[in-house]
Amino acid sequence: MKREIIQTADGSTTIYLPDWNENYHSKHGAIQEANHVFIQNGLVLFAGKPISILEIGFGTGLNAFITFLEAAKLQIQVDYIGVEAYPVSEAEIASMNYVNELNASQQSVVFEKMHASPWNEKWSLTDTFSLTKRKQFIDQIDDVLAFDLIYFDAFGFRVQPELWRTEIFCKMFKAMKNNGVLVTYAARGEVRRSMIEVGFSVEKLPGPPGKREMLRATKKL
Repeated sequence: MKREIIQTADGSTTIYLPDWNENYHSKHGAIQEANHVFIQNGLVLFAGKPISILEIGFGTGLNAFITFLEAAKLQIQVDYIGVEAYPVSEAEIASMNYVNELNASQQSVVFEKMHASPWNEKWSLTDTFSLTKRKQFIDQIDDVLAFDLIYFDAFGFRVQPELWRTEIFCKMFKAMKNNGVLVTYAARGEVRRSMIEVGFSVEKLPGPPGKREMLRATKKL
């Protein structure tokens, strides 16, 4: 499938899929979306605690890199697992401008290591941040009580509705620890109902630029 590098409204880059008219990140701002959805409404809830994170859709590594930067500020030790069925190419990664846009030149080597590290192996990027990239389809996930926080960043319901069905959220529920949290940019009624059906408590929250709402689901037993 054809992929193009584009610049989003906040100046940060993303990948555009013309065949689907779909972006890897919001056209209104890739960094703004990642920070709002996954950091401000997810990661900050765990300040000062060691946690395990599962990301659905590792993609360009933007969410992982922002998490690395913000976790250091919040004193969070992170074990990060990123699932991706179709890894992004080296050339595409080289076109991403996240290091500059995040004013993180001193941490550029970490972003490079995130993409250079082998798949399906756990790597300690620092003493407080480990990364495992899994080359895996979402429906193959079978973890149980493993994660404190899930970043659900799959392609949108419009182009891949099968990734948002009840069976997938059942897997997410099983994979999460008690009191775990799942955050996603999505806010469709079908998605919310599927989350509730498998046992999540679901909140509608203000969305990132360009979206009215987003969802946060909590596993409360």
